[in-house]
Amino acid sequence: MYAYDELDRQIVRERVAQFASQVERRLDGSLTEEEFRPLRLKNGVYLQLHAYMLRVAIPYGGLSSRQLRQLALIAEKYDRGYGHFTTRTNIQFNWPKLREIPAILGLLADVDMHAIQTSGNCIRNTTTDCFAGAAFDEIEDPRPTAEWIRQWSTLHPEFDWLGRKFKIAVTATQQDRAVLRGHDVGVRIVRNAAGETGYRLYVGGGLGRTPMEGKLVRDFLPRAELLGYLEAILRVYNLEGRRDNKFKARIKILVHEIGLEAFRAQVEAEYSKVVAAAPAPDLREFERITASFDAPDFADLPEVSRKLEQAQAADPDLAQFVARNLFRHKKKGYVALTISLKSIGGAPGDATAEQMRAVADLAEQFSFDQVRVSYKQNLVLPHVRRDDVPEIFAVLKAQGLATPNVDLITDIICCPGLDYCALATARSIPLAQTLSRHFADPDKQKEIGELSIKISGCINACAHHHIANIGILGLEKSGGESYQITIGGDPGDQYALGELLGPGLPASAVPEAIDRVIGVYLDARRQGETFIETYRRLGVTPFKAAFKEIADAVA
Repeated sequence: MYAYDELDRQIVRERVAQFASQVERRLDGSLTEEEFRPLRLKNGVYLQLHAYMLRVAIPYGGLSSRQLRQLALIAEKYDRGYGHFTTRTNIQFNWPKLREIPAILGLLADVDMHAIQTSGNCIRNTTTDCFAGAAFDEIEDPRPTAEWIRQWSTLHPEFDWLGRKFKIAVTATQQDRAVLRGHDVGVRIVRNAAGETGYRLYVGGGLGRTPMEGKLVRDFLPRAELLGYLEAILRVYNLEGRRDNKFKARIKILVHEIGLEAFRAQVEAEYSKVVAAAPAPDLREFERITASFDAPDFADLPEVSRKLEQAQAADPDLAQFVARNLFRHKKKGYVALTISLKSIGGAPGDATAEQMRAVADLAEQFSFDQVRVSYKQNLVLPHVRRDDVPEIFAVLKAQGLATPNVDLITDIICCPGLDYCALATARSIPLAQTLSRHFADPDKQKEIGELSIKISGCINACAHHHIANIGILGLEKSGGESYQITIGGDPGDQYALGELLGPGLPASAVPEAIDRVIGVYLDARRQGETFIETYRRLGVTPFKAAFKEIADAVA
């Protein structure tokens, strides 16, 4: 993992002191809420429905056991005993008192963490593949590139007050596990015909009220040119993007309105200015960062673990867990292990202080002191010996963290919704809990196979409902809550936005509507087909027909 140097620590400590002074002035009335708002947003502090909310940065989803224990302490001492992991791989605390937030930021600084640029119109937390550094199919570890971008973008004076928030994702695999085309900029590490490593860049993606797919702006960019080219993209956006309407201020709108070719031409022209004004590209800083991500001291292990095989034969629960929650590692004898934060009937993405400490202990003992947060709101132990899986599973089971449902229908992504968020128009957590219980039967989940459900409580789409196999959007309608259902979304290599099935439904009708949709799939699927594959073959028409029966019944 990247280790802070003294400059990093100085920046964070100075920010804590600055914000402590700002909070003091807000509490004594020297600052109005309107004056305080841009200051708190720069420090990750939102005013939610019932309390302030603090969003803590977890750069590219990486945590040490020490950091995770500190988050547990904060949850216990300053919140209500839990934290909420988000689709941006950050963690949110929903109940801190404003007067105590500087103390929380101080505790974060103690373990090289902060809340800088987790809100406001700036470059947000750069995300990547949760299996980075472990994945069998990556060209290289994408975390050094993500850290390089983080350092370049943090407190960048030119991009501190953008028209809107700006999000970047990085991956190093052909299989997209970072939702590249759903970001303002997506960065894919590739090799060209000469075998050189560089970057393929997508621009103008995003969800929210106007979902769009990112478009290819550069097929190959040499490594040394990445930051300069990103700077050119941001400059064009900052100068040309709309500021008269926040709903049309994202870069996706600019790319859409002027067209990709015109946008690319402006970026290339701006990049020429960047190159002319800057010294020759220097990769020493990238190399310094990369040295922080040296591979762990892996042991030379056999591919197959007899110990794990025997344990699975004796324990069907462990066998189910192994089948769903393990991911192929690049090193023989190791796996990446996903810890589902989607227990049946639980609030997706939530983890208690006790659970965080348990995972921290497991990371320290079994995973080279590393934990990852995935955009799917789960945790990952990236480097686990196969022999150690049974012992890890026993601990997870005791903590309620051994749910074997990764990428199944109960692995639901869900925003906080109207239970917490001031922007929400409907509740999302209760519906996620209802659907989780509705599909709780392990045999039914196995029969359905891989299928994603994502639930957003408003049009801002924090849960990525547009790109779910089954997406649910909660809206206010006539003083009540109404839920629109889309199907056919895909965040990966065949990126697609879901299609609306029909009018919104009350929450009580949603489980039956999804039953009908899944029924069409189960009746029509071919051998080995997943839900999304069957949908692509059939199209939306038969699913709409099944949905209409429910919609008509509740109309």
